[in-house]
Amino acid sequence: MAAAAAAAVGGPQSPQPELPAPGAALDKAATAAHLKAALSRPDNRAGAEELQALLERVLSAERPLAAAADSEEAAAAGGGGGPGAAEEEALEWCKCLLAGGGGYEEFCAAVRAYDPAALCGLVWTANFVAYRCRTCGISPCMSLCAECFHQGDHTGHDFNMFRSQAGGACDCGDSNVMRESGFCRRHQIKSSSNIPCVPKDLLMMSEFVLPRFIFCLIQYLREGYNEPAADVPSEKDLNKVLQLLEPQISFLEDLTKMGGAMRSVLTQVLTNQQNYKDLTSGLGEKACAKKSHEKYLIALKSSGLTYPEDKLVYSIQEPSAGTSTLGVQGFAGATGTLGQLDSSDEEDQDGSQGLGKRKRVKLSSSTKDQSIMDVLKHKSFLEELLFWTIKYEFPQKMVTFLLNMLPDQEYKVAFTKTFVQHYAFIMKTLKKSHESDTMSNRIVHISVQLFSNEELARQVTEECQLLDIMVTVLLYMMESCLIKSELQDEENSLHVVVNCGEALLKNNTYWPLVSDFINILSHQSVAKRFLEDHGLLVTWMNFVSFFQGMNLNKRELNEHVEFESQTYYAAFAAELEACAQPMWGLLSHCKVRETQEYTRNVVRYCLEALQDWFDAINFVDEPAPNQVTFHLPLHRYYAMFLSKAVKCQELDLDSVLPDQEMLMKLMIHPLQIQASLAEIHSNMWVRNGLQIKGQAMTYVQSHFCNSMIDPDIYLLQVCASRLDPDYFISSVFERFKVVDLLTMASQHQNTVLDAEHERSMLEGALTFLVILLSLRLHLGMSDDEILRAEMVAQLCMNDRTHSSLLDLIPENPNPKSGIIPGSYSFESVLSTVADFKAPVFEPGGSMQQGMYTPKAEVWDQEFDPVMVILRTVYRRDVQSAMDRYTAFLKQSGKFSGNPWPPYKKRTPLHPSYKGLMRLLHCKTLHIVLFTLLYKILMDHQNLSEHVLCMVLYLIELGLENAADEESEEEVSVCGPERCHDSWFPGSNLVSNMRHFINYVRVRVPDTAPEVKRDSPASTSSDGLGSLQNSGTAQVFSLVAERRKKFQEIINRSSNEANQAVRPKTSSKWSVPGSAPQLTTAILEIKESILSLLIKLHHKLSGKQNSYYPPWLDDIEILIQPEIPKYSHGDGITAVERILLKASLQSRMNKRIIEEICRKVTPPVPPKKITAAEKKTLDKEERRQKARERQQKLLAEFASRQKSFMETAMDVDSPENDTPMEITTAEPQVSEAVYDCVICGQSGPSSEDRPTGLVVLLQASSVLGQCRDNVEPKKLPITEEEQIYPWDTCAAVHDVRLSLLQRYFKDSSCLLAVSIGWEGGVYVQTCGHTLHIDCHKSYMESLRNDQVLQGFSVDKGEFTCPLCRQFANSVLPCYPGSNVENNLWPRPSNKSIQDLIKEVEELQGRPGAFPSETNLSKEMESVMKDIKNTTQKKYRDYSKTPGSPDNDFLFMYSVARTNLELELIHRGGNLCSGGASTAGKRSCLNQLFHVLALHMRLYSIDSEYNPWRKLTQLEEMNSQLGNEEQQPEVPILYHDVTSLLLIQILMMPQPLHKDHFTCIVKVLFTLLYTQALAALSVKCSEEDRSAWKDTGAVKKNTCDAEKSYKVLLNFVISELSKGKLYHEEGSQECAMVSPIAWSPESMEKYLQDFCLPFLRITSLLQHHLFGEDLPSCQEEEEFSVLSNCLGLLPTFYQTEHPFISASCLDWPVPAFDIISQWCSEMNSFTERHAEQGKALLIQEPKWKLPHLLQLPENYNTIFQYYHRKTCSVCTKVPKDPAVCLVCGTFVCLKGLCCKQQSYCECVLHSQNCGAGTGIFLLINASVIIIIRGHRFCLWGSVYLDAHGEEDRDLRRGKPLYICKERYKVLEQQWISHTFDHINKRWGPHYNGL
Repeated sequence: MAAAAAAAVGGPQSPQPELPAPGAALDKAATAAHLKAALSRPDNRAGAEELQALLERVLSAERPLAAAADSEEAAAAGGGGGPGAAEEEALEWCKCLLAGGGGYEEFCAAVRAYDPAALCGLVWTANFVAYRCRTCGISPCMSLCAECFHQGDHTGHDFNMFRSQAGGACDCGDSNVMRESGFCRRHQIKSSSNIPCVPKDLLMMSEFVLPRFIFCLIQYLREGYNEPAADVPSEKDLNKVLQLLEPQISFLEDLTKMGGAMRSVLTQVLTNQQNYKDLTSGLGEKACAKKSHEKYLIALKSSGLTYPEDKLVYSIQEPSAGTSTLGVQGFAGATGTLGQLDSSDEEDQDGSQGLGKRKRVKLSSSTKDQSIMDVLKHKSFLEELLFWTIKYEFPQKMVTFLLNMLPDQEYKVAFTKTFVQHYAFIMKTLKKSHESDTMSNRIVHISVQLFSNEELARQVTEECQLLDIMVTVLLYMMESCLIKSELQDEENSLHVVVNCGEALLKNNTYWPLVSDFINILSHQSVAKRFLEDHGLLVTWMNFVSFFQGMNLNKRELNEHVEFESQTYYAAFAAELEACAQPMWGLLSHCKVRETQEYTRNVVRYCLEALQDWFDAINFVDEPAPNQVTFHLPLHRYYAMFLSKAVKCQELDLDSVLPDQEMLMKLMIHPLQIQASLAEIHSNMWVRNGLQIKGQAMTYVQSHFCNSMIDPDIYLLQVCASRLDPDYFISSVFERFKVVDLLTMASQHQNTVLDAEHERSMLEGALTFLVILLSLRLHLGMSDDEILRAEMVAQLCMNDRTHSSLLDLIPENPNPKSGIIPGSYSFESVLSTVADFKAPVFEPGGSMQQGMYTPKAEVWDQEFDPVMVILRTVYRRDVQSAMDRYTAFLKQSGKFSGNPWPPYKKRTPLHPSYKGLMRLLHCKTLHIVLFTLLYKILMDHQNLSEHVLCMVLYLIELGLENAADEESEEEVSVCGPERCHDSWFPGSNLVSNMRHFINYVRVRVPDTAPEVKRDSPASTSSDGLGSLQNSGTAQVFSLVAERRKKFQEIINRSSNEANQAVRPKTSSKWSVPGSAPQLTTAILEIKESILSLLIKLHHKLSGKQNSYYPPWLDDIEILIQPEIPKYSHGDGITAVERILLKASLQSRMNKRIIEEICRKVTPPVPPKKITAAEKKTLDKEERRQKARERQQKLLAEFASRQKSFMETAMDVDSPENDTPMEITTAEPQVSEAVYDCVICGQSGPSSEDRPTGLVVLLQASSVLGQCRDNVEPKKLPITEEEQIYPWDTCAAVHDVRLSLLQRYFKDSSCLLAVSIGWEGGVYVQTCGHTLHIDCHKSYMESLRNDQVLQGFSVDKGEFTCPLCRQFANSVLPCYPGSNVENNLWPRPSNKSIQDLIKEVEELQGRPGAFPSETNLSKEMESVMKDIKNTTQKKYRDYSKTPGSPDNDFLFMYSVARTNLELELIHRGGNLCSGGASTAGKRSCLNQLFHVLALHMRLYSIDSEYNPWRKLTQLEEMNSQLGNEEQQPEVPILYHDVTSLLLIQILMMPQPLHKDHFTCIVKVLFTLLYTQALAALSVKCSEEDRSAWKDTGAVKKNTCDAEKSYKVLLNFVISELSKGKLYHEEGSQECAMVSPIAWSPESMEKYLQDFCLPFLRITSLLQHHLFGEDLPSCQEEEEFSVLSNCLGLLPTFYQTEHPFISASCLDWPVPAFDIISQWCSEMNSFTERHAEQGKALLIQEPKWKLPHLLQLPENYNTIFQYYHRKTCSVCTKVPKDPAVCLVCGTFVCLKGLCCKQQSYCECVLHSQNCGAGTGIFLLINASVIIIIRGHRFCLWGSVYLDAHGEEDRDLRRGKPLYICKERYKVLEQQWISHTFDHINKRWGPHYNGL
C-alpha cells in the first residue's frame, strides 16, 4: 500500500476532512477546471494562491511517514482504509489537476501527440533481453531493445543478443552512440521539425502541481530515513519506506513515458533552483518544514558530508548560479585553503599553474581534495532526489525514473553534473552497503548511460573536473584497505599495498567506479586531458603503486600451509580491472607521432614511481629469496608505453630509458617471476598448495597474458638489449638456481636446489632464454602477424570452436582499441590458417561441435613451438601440440620418426632492439652451451632431450642472427683479463664454434671420480703455468662474473655521491656452511663446439661416422640453403641443419668440419659408473619397464573393451547389426545354454536355478503419437497456431474403446481392442543373461555401495554387469529347447478342421500355475514389475475397477505394444526383411512365455470364446437369450490383431507351428470380411448395386469363395438387411469419397487393410519359431508375407495381378459364416446406424511417429516464447520450456504450477509420454530429457554459423536448426534408447 504519509488530510488547522466524499470525482474535475481557468487569466495570482492552498491541503506531509511505517500493526488492523486510501486520494487529485478538469487518459494522449523525441530511450532492468550490434555501435556499450533491433536492418552485421546484467537503455536514435544506418524505422524519420508547438494551456497545470508533488516526495524520503544503528542493518526499514512510496514514483515514471513535452516540464521543475529554494529552505513558519529540513541536515552530517554553510562564513560570495549548478565549491580552492572561494572561474584550474601544487605522495586530509570528498550543497530538486536515491541505495524504481528522463538533452546535462557532484558520496555509500552487488549494478546502469557519450563526458570533464574527482575517489577508496608491504625488506619497508583479503577487493566492490573510469578514458578528448595533466598522472601512478607487489607469496619450506588463501583471484582481477584496463584505454590514444608528448609524460612519472618504490622497499641488487609477487603494474605500464612509443610514435627508445643501474633493478622482479614459474612447475612450491599453481596459470591465461607475461617479457627484452650480455645471461642462470650444474665435472654440489629439481629448472632457464630471444610480439610484428601467430598457436594445441578461439586469443589489447575479435581481420586470418570441420554425430552419444583445425601448410611452415610454450596454461597442451605435429608429419609422409620441435624463422627485429642479439654472441652463453653439449655427450645426470633441444635452438638462433663483423677480430685489450677470456678468444659464435678447448680446470667435490684420475704432475706450479698457455680454461664462476659486472656499472656512475654509501651486495642470503670440500681438478677435453656436435650426431644415430658433410656430394646445397628436407625431423636433422648453417657462415668452419669427419672418431669411452649411480639407474630402468608393462596391459584391456563394445553396444545403428542370437543356433534338439555374466558359469535355465535376461522395462507413448497424415506437425510460433491431439493414434483408439463400452458388454469390449498406445510397456534387453540368484546378490552389493549412481537401486535399477547398459528387471528364461520348430514332424498333413479342433481343446485346458518353484516366483515378480512400470490409468479401462478382464487386456496388449514398436523401428514395414533389427537383443520369446503363463490362469468361458464364433456356425435361436443385458461386441468389430494375440497366448507353450498357421488362416478370413464391409461402406449406392449384380452371376462358380467380387456382393446384400447403408443424408456424402472404384484400386484397398495384421503376424512368427523374414519390394510385400505365413498354398504361382482373396482358406462354408457375422452386426445397426458405421471404418494406415517440426531460426521460437504467459498460472515463467512431442508450454521448476509436489515438466512428462518428456528450454536453447525419476541435459539442436551450441544463449549469436541432430534426437525417442546413449543422468526429485 502506498504510504499515507501526508494523507491524513487536514493537519492542525482543519480537523474535519474537507474533501467531499460522494461526488468526489465530479468535484475534483470541477475544481480543477475552475483553477485552470483562473490560472489562464493574465493576472493569475489569486488562482495560484488558491491552487497552492489546495495542494498544501492535499499533499501536506504533516503526518510523519516514520509514524506510518512504525505503526504497521495499526494499519494492518485498519484494513483497506487507513493511510493508503487518503494517499490514493492525493494521487487522484494530482491527476485531476494535471488534466485541468478533463479526463486523465485523454490528457495523456494529448501530451503524447507532442512527443518530439527521436530517441527510443526505453529503460530496462536486469535480465531483460537486448541486442548489441558491433557493426553499428560507436561506443562498445551500445545496446538496443528487441523491438528497435528487429525494426532495423542488421543483416550480415556482427550482433548478438544478451541478457542485461545491470539494466540499460535503448540507444536507438542517438547518433553519439551508434551509426544512423542502424536506427530502426521508427527513429529514422522523427526529427523535431514537423512536430507542432505545445499549446501553453495543455501543460500549464503541470508546471504548478509538479514542484509541490516532488517536494512532497522528497519530504517523505527525508522523514523515512533513519540513520542505521551501527549493529543492525537497516535494509528492512528502507525497503518499507520505498514500498510505501511505490505509487508516487510510479506516477512520476508514467509521466516520463508521456513523451518529450512532459519531460521538458519535468526537467524545468527538477532543475529550477528558485522553486527548490522557496520550498525547502526550512525557514518557513511551518513546524513540519523546519523539522524536515533538520532531518535533511542530519542525514548530510551522518554521511560524513558538510553543508558548505556550516564551514564557510556567510559573507563569502557564492559563485553565481550561472556558471554551473554545481555545488562542489571547494574545488575552487586549488591552493588548498578554503578561504579563497571567489575564483568561480573553474576552467583555468586545470592549466599549468596547478602543476606544482598538486604533486603529492600521500593524501593528507589538509589538501584541497578534501572538498571533493565531503562538501555537498544541493540547489535543486534533482540534486536532492539523487542524494536520497543514493542514500536509499539506488532503489530500482527511482533509478528507472531518473533514467527515463534522459532523452531530454537539458536534463541529461544537468543530471550528469549532479551525478558527478555526488560521486564521492556514491563511493562511500557503496563501501558501506550490504548489497554491494545489486548497488554496483544500479550505479553502472546509470553511469554507462551518461559517460558513453563523448560530447557529454568532455563537457563534464571541463566544467566539473570529472577526472580529478574520479581519480581522487578511487584513491580514497583504496586507501581504506592498505597494509604494509612485506616484499624484500620486511622490517623497514615503507611501501604500502592493498590487502587482497578485504571485502573491497574480494567482492570487486570497486568495479563500478573503475568501469566508469575506463569508460571515460575511451573518449579521446578526455584521455588527452588526462595525459596532459601532470598532477593527475602523479596521482594515478600513486594509485597504481598500491597494487605493485600485492598478494606476496612466500615459499613454504617445511610444513604444508594449513589454509590455502584464495586471495589471488582478487589480486589478478584488481590488477586487470583497476590498472591494466585503464592503461589499455590510454594506450589506444597514443597511436600517432603527434602524441609523443603523452608517452613521455607517462614514462617519466612511471619511472619516478618505480624509483620511489625501489627506495621504499630498500632494494639494492639481490631479490629476497623464496618470495614472489605476480603483480608489477608499474613495470607493465612502463613496458607498454615504451612498446607503443617505438611501434607507433617513432620515438627514440634510448631517449625514454633510464640509466644502467635502473635497468638492472627493473629486470630483477620480472625475471624473478619467470624463475618462479619454472619453480612452481618443478613442484618446488608444492607446500603452498594448489593456489600457487592457480596463480602461475592465471598469469599466462588468455585474458591476462597480454597485460602480464607479455609486458614482463618485453621489459626483460629491453633490459637485455641495453645491459651487458654476460651480466644478463649469468643473472638468468643465477635466478634459476642452476649455476652449480653448469660444470664439466660429472658431479657437483648445488647449494640452492635439490637434485630432483635441477633438470626441470635447467630446462626452464634454457626455455626462457629461447622465448626471450625468439619472441617478437613487441619487437616488430604487426598486429595482423600477432593475431595470426596467436591463432596458429591455439589451433596447434587442439582443434578449437570459433567461440573458444575468440576467447583464447588475447584481445588486442582491449575492446576499445578497434581490433575486436570477430572483426574483419579475425575472420580473414582464420580462413587462411584453418579448415572448418562440420559437427559430426557419433551414434552412441557425444555430439561434436563445429571445429577449426590447422591447414596442412600451417603445420608445415608456421607451427611455432615457442609461441605454444608461451601460451599454454596446462603443460599437457605443449605435448598435445607436438603429438598433433607428429601425426601430421607421419600422415603427409614428411617424417616418420619422433620429430623435434621445428625451428621457425622469426620476423626481423625492429632496429631499436638490435642489442638483444648480443646475448647470443657473448662468451658466457657460449661457455654454457659448450659445457652442456659436453655433459650430454658424456651422459651426465639430469640432462634431458629437452635440454639438448633448447641448446641446439640457441646455437641455431646465434647462427641465424650473426654478430657484427668487426667483433670477429676483436682483441681483448681493455680491462683486467676476465676468466672467461681463457675459454674463447672472441665473442662471435661463428668463430667460437671452431675453437678447440684442450683442458678445463674444474672444482669438484672430493668424492668425484675426476679427482682420483688426476695425474700428480698437474699439481706442480710450473706444470700449471705451461698448461695455462696451452688453452686450459679456468674455473668459470657465473656468480662472480655477475657481481664484477654489477660493481663496474655501479662504479661507472659513482660520481653520484650517495653510491659510496651503498652496502656491498647483500650476502646475507647465501647458504651458510654445509658446503663440502671442493678441490680443483683438470680435465682433458680437446673438443670444440663443432666436434661435439658431430659426435652428438653419431651418438643420436647410434652409428659410427654417421655424419658426412652434404656439400661434398652436392655443392648446390651451399648456394641454395633453404632445403625442405631439413625443416622437419629429430635431433639428427637439427644437428645437420646447424652444421650446414655454420659452414655457410664461414669457410673456416666448413674446412674444420671436413677435417673432423676425416679423422675417424674413436668411440666415446664408456663412462665408469659408480655403484650408487648404478643403483639409481637400475631403479629408473625398472620403473621404466614397469611403466611399459602397465601401458601394454592397459592398451590390451582397452582394445578388448573396445571390441566388446563394438559387438555388444551398437545401440544406435540398428540397420547394420549382425544378429547375435541369445541362444545357440544349432538345429539339434538341445537345451538352450546361457552364460551368467556375473559368475561366469554356463548352463541351461532350470526350474530351481532360473537364468534371466537383463531387461529394461519402460512405459512408452510413442505409438500413441502416430498420426494419419504425412506432414509432421509444426511447433506453434504464433498465437494462431495451435496443436490439437485429435488425430493421434492414441486419441482414435480411446474414442473407439469408449464407443464400444457405451453399447456393449464391458468384458466383451475389453477383448475386442488393444490398449497400450499410451503408456504401453516396452521391454528391451542388451542380450546378456545372469542367474537370478546372482542378480539378487549383485543388487545387494549395489545397495551397500555408497557411491552416488545415476540410478536408484531401491527401484530395482542397475546396470548390466557386462556392458553397463541401464536395466531395471530380469526376465526369466523358460526352461526347454531353444529351437521349437524342430520338436514336431515338419509338415503335418492334418486338415484345417482337425487343427481347429485341436486348438479349441488346447485352449480349453485350464492353465494351472506350475508348482511353487523359483522359476514361477520369478515369473510372478517380473509380471508385477511389468504392471508397475506404467501408471494405473494406463492399465485400468474396465468399468468395474479391478476386474480380471483388465489384467487380461493389459497382458496381451504388452505383447502388442512390443510388436508394434518393433515394426516402427523397422520403418513401418517388413520390406527390409532379414533377422530382427534387434536380433541379438530381442526378448519377445521370453516375454511371451511369461505372458502366456499368466494369461492361461484366466480361462475364457467357452461360451464366449471368440474362437467358436470364428469356426462354428451357431443355431440362430441362441441369439435371443441375451436381450435384456448389453450384447456382446459383434465379431466384425473385433480388432483382429488383438484376437490373434489372445488365441496364441491362450495356448500352452511352446506352440506347434501348425496350430499357429491354423489360427492365422482362420483370423485372416475374418479380417478379409471386415475389409470388404469397410469397403462397402466407403463406396456409393450406385457402386454397391452394380457389384451386387456382377457378384450374383459368379456366386456358383467353383472358386467363388476366393473371389473378392463374389464375397463383396454377398457382404453388401447381407448388410443391406440392416440399416447400415441407410440415412445417407447430405452430411454423409461429405465423408464418403466420390472416387470411382476400379478393380485395381479395390484390390489395393483390401491389401492395405490387411497388411498391418500380416506384418505383426510375420514378426510374431519370426520370434516364436526363429524363421528369417524375406526381404522384398514394397509393392509385393503382401504376397511375400502371406506366402511366408503359409496363407498361400505352396503350389500357387503368383500371377501378376495378385489377388488377395486367393489367400483365403475358409474353415466352414464362407457364405454361411459371413451371413452369421453380418447378422450380428445388423442387430446393432438396426438401432445405431451412425455408430455402427463409425466402428466399422478403421483407418489402419498410421504414419511413423515424429517430433514437432521446428523453425529454421531459433530467434522465432525465442521471441514468441520467452515473454509468453503460462496458461496455468498466467505469469511469464522464469524458465519457460516447450514439449517437443505435443507443443505444450510449461514452466520448468515453476512452483506456481506445482501439483501434489510434482512440478509442471515432470507432470507433463507423465501425461504426455508416460514418464518420458522431451523439452526445449527456451532461455537456454538446450533440450532436457525426463525419463521417469531421472533427467539429463541432452544438448542443443540449434547451432550457430560455426556449428556450435550456445547453451544459455551466453554468446547470443543467431542459431539455426541442425537437422541431423534433431534426427538423432527423434531416433533416440522412437527407439527408446535415451537411457543407453546419454550418460549423465541425475534425479530430479519432481522439481523440474
